[in-house]
Amino acid sequence: MELSRGLFRRADSPTPIYPDLLTVGRRAPHAVVCLTSALVVHELTDEVPYALHIAVPRSARPPRIDYPPTQVHRFEVATFEFGIQQVEAADDEYVRVYNAPRTIVDMFRMRNQMGETAALLALRRYVTTSHARVADLLDYALPLGVSGPLRAALDVLMAD
Repeated sequence: MELSRGLFRRADSPTPIYPDLLTVGRRAPHAVVCLTSALVVHELTDEVPYALHIAVPRSARPPRIDYPPTQVHRFEVATFEFGIQQVEAADDEYVRVYNAPRTIVDMFRMRNQMGETAALLALRRYVTTSHARVADLLDYALPLGVSGPLRAALDVLMAD
């Protein structure tokens, strides 16, 4: 079965859980799924992104991926490794994805590009989950430079 040009899986392999993530993970193993695409994985949005968002360190060459449509973001080397987890894209095949708190912080960090509403909705959905840890959000927000906007949004959400 062809995932993308020149990239194949065995025909008898089970259907991947996240076929696009699997494809991009194989084409760019050093990249990390981020922003809206990571929100989808963590079930923190209903939005369907037009392209798969991945991050690479600023010092790395951005990958060129024709399919699936991919948008590459370049993150600072010093903070690139914060909050990476492995997500199973297919049976025993994993891709790197930023965890939920890091993803929300990145959405706030890039709210001018990604939309402030998307960041606020993801934050609201996250804080209402049983596994939400506000301290983790604040731990990522400080080195990534958005502790002020994130704290303000949290104050409003917690006041409700």
